[in-house]
Amino acid sequence: MKRNWHFVHGPLVCAAVMAVVGAVPVFGAEQSERMEWIEPATGHRVVRLSTEPGSSSYYFHQNAYTASGDKLLISTPEGLATVKLATRQMDLVLPGRAAQVVVGRNSRQVYYTQSNVVCATDLDSHATRVIATLPGDFGRGSGLAVNADETLLAGSYVKGGSYTNLYPSPDESPGMKPVQPGSGGRLEARFDQHLPMGLFTINIKSGEINTFNASTDWENHVQFSPTDPTLLMFCHEGPWHKVDRIWTIRTDGTGLRKIHTRTMDMEIAGHEFFSADGKIIWYDLQTPKGREFWLAGAVIATGEQIRYKVQRDQWSVHYNVSRDGKLFSGDGGGPNSVAAPGNGQWMYLFHPENGGLKGERLVDLSKHDYNLEPNGTFTPDGKWIVFRSNMHGVTQVYAVEVAKSVDTKSLN
Repeated sequence: MKRNWHFVHGPLVCAAVMAVVGAVPVFGAEQSERMEWIEPATGHRVVRLSTEPGSSSYYFHQNAYTASGDKLLISTPEGLATVKLATRQMDLVLPGRAAQVVVGRNSRQVYYTQSNVVCATDLDSHATRVIATLPGDFGRGSGLAVNADETLLAGSYVKGGSYTNLYPSPDESPGMKPVQPGSGGRLEARFDQHLPMGLFTINIKSGEINTFNASTDWENHVQFSPTDPTLLMFCHEGPWHKVDRIWTIRTDGTGLRKIHTRTMDMEIAGHEFFSADGKIIWYDLQTPKGREFWLAGAVIATGEQIRYKVQRDQWSVHYNVSRDGKLFSGDGGGPNSVAAPGNGQWMYLFHPENGGLKGERLVDLSKHDYNLEPNGTFTPDGKWIVFRSNMHGVTQVYAVEVAKSVDTKSLN
């Protein structure tokens, strides 16, 4: 049954911020029922996009925006819903649970799995169709990813497992405790199993499934290039100091290529993602772990290496980049992060400058429990950064405006 929510709280992209700023409340966590505020410590406007406790935005490299940038897909306790960014109007697109969710960059379709069935649903009409049924011996690995021309989906799988025997994934489970880079625990245990895995593609039109790159390495974080429809990136998951993590491969199984080679003991690299133009793979680099922090990039065409120095107190669990490639975001790190002690709990905006990243604080996350990763993403117009947070006690989806709304001196 179709169900629509119509909670309209005013435009997200406000053309007259300075004119109305006097009417916007300034408040902290104790006033979390408010839908928007000016962050007292930074002067940046923050809005709450979701209306139901337990709502969440998606993992930092999963596209959740329509091509025109008018809608954002989020998960809610009811199911998958869109937020119309100009009005904050919400629309329930798909009732019930869906996994491995990604929005196409062209067609306004969301792709996902329910049990072992791969489906697509139109974000406007809610029309749904089945694309394929995954084999019964496909245990879930990582995915889904959708390619640039929306002809293929891709992911990884565990051979011989039941698809319903899902491996918990922090990418899709807001309450899941994340594993910090290079740590042991769940990550180490899964890494040591050396399960038979592989990559797969699904033809979106025909439903044909193709498998390739069989391995006993843990193949995770499968991503398609946003511009090259046959180029996949994936990682060899595990304790980061034990793996050469970042790889690319063609969808026909050729061209396997390592993107970053470790050069010292305890060097770690990961949480990789493509630039919007598909030319650069960006990733967190530490030389060695917990000592020196970088946002590193590899130019795909030439192999050129880029490094921006990151200050310890601004290291972030995940980084992201604006569509024009000029700005980066970061979601900070908790008191037990790889950069602790001294790691800041903030949403950050970064400007490349003199070989480093000059950080600007956006949102105070001191009351955020970093068992939930904020996972910031830029809106397509580059004016806002969307993230998830439990800073007010329950998980909700927020957006912070990149441009500063007021001088913080005026708030004192």
